Amino acid sequence: MIIGIDDTDSREGMCTTYLGALLMDELRQYGTIVELPVLVRLNPTIPYKTRGNACVGINIATSCPDKVMEHVISRISTMAALECDMTNPGVVFVQDDECESVRDVLGTFFQRAVKEVLSIEEAKYVIAKTGLQSKGFKNGRGLIGALSACGSILNPGWDHTFEYLAYRQREKWGTPRNVDKASFFVADSATYPATWDTVDVSNELVVCVPHSPDPVLYGIRGKDPEVVRRTAEMISSELLERSCVYCTNQGTDMHLIPVDSISEIQEMHSYIVSGFVSDDPFTIPGGHTIFSISDSSGASVECAAFEPTKDFRSLVRKLIQGDIVKVYGSFMNKALNIEKIEVVSLAPLVASHNPECPSCGKRMESAGKGQGYRCRKCGTKSPVLVQVNLKRDIEPGIYEVPPCARRHLAKPLVRFQNPSVKEFPSR
Repeated sequence: MIIGIDDTDSREGMCTTYLGALLMDELRQYGTIVELPVLVRLNPTIPYKTRGNACVGINIATSCPDKVMEHVISRISTMAALECDMTNPGVVFVQDDECESVRDVLGTFFQRAVKEVLSIEEAKYVIAKTGLQSKGFKNGRGLIGALSACGSILNPGWDHTFEYLAYRQREKWGTPRNVDKASFFVADSATYPATWDTVDVSNELVVCVPHSPDPVLYGIRGKDPEVVRRTAEMISSELLERSCVYCTNQGTDMHLIPVDSISEIQEMHSYIVSGFVSDDPFTIPGGHTIFSISDSSGASVECAAFEPTKDFRSLVRKLIQGDIVKVYGSFMNKALNIEKIEVVSLAPLVASHNPECPSCGKRMESAGKGQGYRCRKCGTKSPVLVQVNLKRDIEPGIYEVPPCARRHLAKPLVRFQNPSVKEFPSR
């Protein structure tokens, strides 16, 4: 049986991945857990998400499915943050004999939920059409993620990474986390690039420890289960209640949609879009750096490197009109929020200088309005300024925001097999 669960948390606490980890232990009394649970991040632009827009899925071989369903629903009822207006849990169950008939439908639904904006009504329609057993709490928005989690397990060919999640003891939820920050830097140094986004070296920050009052103590992301477990063993912290390794679509760019024209982009979607810089970058109050790109169709869009991207903005400020770029990011509030940028080619940066005297090598001076230039010492003349191509302080390549500003789904450059990848700023 496949179980998909979503939307049990709130901004004030709880975490759907914690419930998944708890159920991984509790459901063993009814059967055998078939594989690692999945943690699926859905469209990051959805406005009614709580924090990371994550759903979880569990695959269990059981001879008593009714007891499993009863247990899961009971746990959601007692543990979900139902008092929060934005918390609307959902759970979907796919029995073994239903898997083949719903595989394609749920696989498509999963892919769309990561990229598009789906409605509760659409989720309920899919459930009714397939006849799957489910339960929605309150308005049932969590059914969207629950279906998606089931679809991800039924269609396992997607790019994936792994995350080790450490959970706090219940009595410590909502209190300051007790971790040895230095140990995260030691662990990162020992396992990077097989793990990533543990720390932000250039900004001297630990980025894998959340600040919200939820059960997660920290999360280690990496390329395989063994390396994330080994990294976690190097961390010094308060005593854990439990831990769980999830297979996840984090760090995959699964949310990005390649488009041929800027005119195709829509609000609350994420894209890979190419164009030329049509307005020079400028910085607005708050520290956000903005520039525009256009394409051959005449369409244009503002691109934003927001203040949390730190030194990444200094790279963006080096762009000039005419540079060809490819931008990776989410389109929200009429601006493309940059996650990565590929500088494809650079426009020439031209400066005008007074000509040099061919005899003495000194710069000529203006001979008067409309009269060209002349050397006071030698008397030589030139009618025009000299155009000089200046060296650009930027190279073609792919650049990313620092770990402290990275989204869950954004693919880090350490996962790229591409010679044009640049590490800027230093991680």
